[in-house]
Amino acid sequence: MSQRILHVVTNVGHYDDADHRTGLWLSELSHAWHVFEERGFQQSLVSPAGGAVPLEPRSLKFPNYDKTAKAWRADPERMALLEDTAGPDEIDSADFDAIYFTGGHAVMYDFPDSEGLQRITREIFERGDVVAAVCHGYCGLLNTTLSDGSYLIEGRRMTGFAWAEEVLARVDKLVPYNAEERAKERGALYGKAKLPFVSHVVVDGNLVTGQNPGSAKETAEKVAALL
Repeated sequence: MSQRILHVVTNVGHYDDADHRTGLWLSELSHAWHVFEERGFQQSLVSPAGGAVPLEPRSLKFPNYDKTAKAWRADPERMALLEDTAGPDEIDSADFDAIYFTGGHAVMYDFPDSEGLQRITREIFERGDVVAAVCHGYCGLLNTTLSDGSYLIEGRRMTGFAWAEEVLARVDKLVPYNAEERAKERGALYGKAKLPFVSHVVVDGNLVTGQNPGSAKETAEKVAALL
C-alpha cells in the first residue's frame, strides 16, 4: 500500500490590514505534491476551517512562480482541490503516514490555534509517523502539545521562516507575531541557514522542517526518505 500524505493549507486571505492580501504560498504545496506524486504516494488536503483556499499573490510572481506552480494553476482538477478542502473533523489521523504543513503568511493566523490540526498532528507524531512543515508552516506546530502536556517542538531541532527573512520581505510590520521567537519560547532548538532564502532543512527524528519557500522540495524529499 502506498504512503499517504496530508497537506495542511490555509483559509485566510489577508493580514490584519485587509488591504494586504496573503494566502497559500502555492509552490510550497506544488513542489511537495510533485515529489510525493513521483513516488506514487496518496495525497489529501485539509484546512483549519475546511473549504476554499486563497492564494498568496506574491507566490504567483517571478521568481516564486515556477513550473510546478504554473502547472497547478493550469490544471482545473488541481485548482478544484483548493476550492473544497476537508476540515480537521473529517480527518482520521490513522489514514495518513505524514502531515505536511504548507506556508504563506496567512497560516500565522489560522494554523496555531486549530485544535483539530493539533489533534491530528499529535496522533501522527506520537505513533512515530512523520510531522513536517515548510516556511511559515511551523506556526501550525507552535501550540501543539503531546499527551504529557509538553510542546511537540520542545527540545527538538527545527527551522522555519526566519525573522531576518520577514524583514527582508518587508512584511515585518504586517505579521501578527515573530514566529521564530515564539518557537524559541516553546523550547525549540531553532536554527537557520547562514544566508536568507536558501534551502535549509532540519530533520530531528520524525520531525522535518524547512526554512523558506525554496526549501519545499528538499523538505518533501526528506519526508519521502523517512517514509
